[in-house]
Amino acid sequence: MSSSALPQLTSRQVKEVDALAQERFGVSVEWLMEAAGWQVARACPARSAVVCGIGNNAGDGLAAARHLHRWGRLASVCCVDAGRLRGPAARELEALQRIGVEVSGELRLEGAQAVVDAIFGTGLSRRPEGRFAELIEALNSSRLRVIAVDVPSGLDADSGVAYAPCVQAHTTITLGLPKPGLLTGDGRRLAGEVWVADIGVPFEAYAAIGVPVPPDLFAQGELVRL
Repeated sequence: MSSSALPQLTSRQVKEVDALAQERFGVSVEWLMEAAGWQVARACPARSAVVCGIGNNAGDGLAAARHLHRWGRLASVCCVDAGRLRGPAARELEALQRIGVEVSGELRLEGAQAVVDAIFGTGLSRRPEGRFAELIEALNSSRLRVIAVDVPSGLDADSGVAYAPCVQAHTTITLGLPKPGLLTGDGRRLAGEVWVADIGVPFEAYAAIGVPVPPDLFAQGELVRL
């Protein structure tokens, strides 16, 4: 299927689908986050550092870190402000800490060959500032392979506008369905290779918001190249 034929989800629709999946179809956000983390982790080509923000995108990154740790491929985990994590993301943090993985407020890239960008997801609508901006700039200057979770941090998921600074990813693992910003504007330039990952959202949830999905989209059980 060509990238233009793939259905897409706006940031507003992402929230609607997450709510429908849980409330109508019994698929919790925790389950979706766990699947997202597993998909991101298996896309990491080598020993990786994981860098997280404070929202559900951070939870996806923390779930990825736990899988990478189990596979012996986790270099480090950085979380901007772990005390601000809530809900499913906070539970992912707790699960990671219970197995003895240190989560630091400082970026440590020693021994890493790649880095997972889980700083911002689809909800970003303004320029990153402060510590968030510093981490984005550090990733861009690291010369490591960067794998972005859902969209590169700093990119508007709907318009494709890149705020300054914005992560320059080598690979983007977009979750569930592509986001419009990956196909337009700066998104095409900054996202690198874009792969669509199945995270277990019922296709019935997409249909309920008027987004029909081909029933065979993930039939092979693999990531789909955008």
